[in-house]
Amino acid sequence: MHWTWPHSTLPAVNPQATSSSARSGDLPGALTFEPILVPKVWGGRKLAEWGKHLPESEPIGESWELADLPDGGPSSIVDQGPCKGMSLRHLVESHEQALMGACSLNAQQRFPLLIKFLDARENLSVQVHPDDAWVARHEGDHLKSEAWLVLDADAGSLIHAGLQPGTSAQALTAAVTDGSIVDLLRSVPARVGDCHTLVSGTCHALGAGVLVAEVQTTSDTTFRVYDWGRTDRAIHVEQALACIDPAAAPPLVEPTQALRDDTCEHLIAKTDQFTMARIDSAGGRWTRPDLNSPSVIMCVAGAAEIDGTPIARGRTALIPACAGSIEVHLSPGTSLVHAQPTTSA
Repeated sequence: MHWTWPHSTLPAVNPQATSSSARSGDLPGALTFEPILVPKVWGGRKLAEWGKHLPESEPIGESWELADLPDGGPSSIVDQGPCKGMSLRHLVESHEQALMGACSLNAQQRFPLLIKFLDARENLSVQVHPDDAWVARHEGDHLKSEAWLVLDADAGSLIHAGLQPGTSAQALTAAVTDGSIVDLLRSVPARVGDCHTLVSGTCHALGAGVLVAEVQTTSDTTFRVYDWGRTDRAIHVEQALACIDPAAAPPLVEPTQALRDDTCEHLIAKTDQFTMARIDSAGGRWTRPDLNSPSVIMCVAGAAEIDGTPIARGRTALIPACAGSIEVHLSPGTSLVHAQPTTSA
């Protein structure tokens, strides 16, 4: 399925942007990007509290912090430092080894992760993303697995993830056809600090009143099953029924904790394509080991500094593989999300 990309607030690329470090093949220790603000019918205004400059006339549902979409989709633009004005697409093409190290680009030769903040003022559609088998048969559709870290949640808000245990294919087909799919969803309270992993094939929806940090594979292929009474967007019954795995449920990640440089690091999500950890600190340092791979750092509380680049709450930084072991300085009460593509992404 080929998608028409939504209107978004995207700065213009400066194709002439260059620097001595960029020309020499080096990259700075941290790259930050202009957010791509995406209007959504279900969006709200909470992202303004996270440092996003929202247009007055539209509900903004998503801030794409790091994006390199295929099929003519947007690519994030560096907003400061020696690479200012360059797109992530350009950096991937011109500095692949320095940026990626031992990690591979995805099947479309794009940076393998798409990083977002999502503000759901209303329920998102009940939806599913395709798996490898579907993608292999349908040119233009792309694998999508994702994980949500809940950052804010109104009282009574829900996360819908997976189907009720024992749901048969026949019951699923009937519920998708008659619009009663919500009754089959596995729904749990949205609690700040919880992480929900949604591998491809999982029927899911982000509930109203929830704001999350999202790490996902680089894809925007989505099949809607139910849209909560909204009638102006397409429903993809045939595709969804082919892709939903009735047995799929968010995988359980055994909580793991490591202490490093007076910080606490928890693994909160693990898929075949990426890992996601939360780093909490009362103030001090966290040292990213020499991973020979890129890292994405999202600041979700407090503030950090990476290689002289400040990372405020609501900001995201890309650490290239060539940065090696690098210190991240943390203010008291700082929490970070640390996401990494796997070497087989």
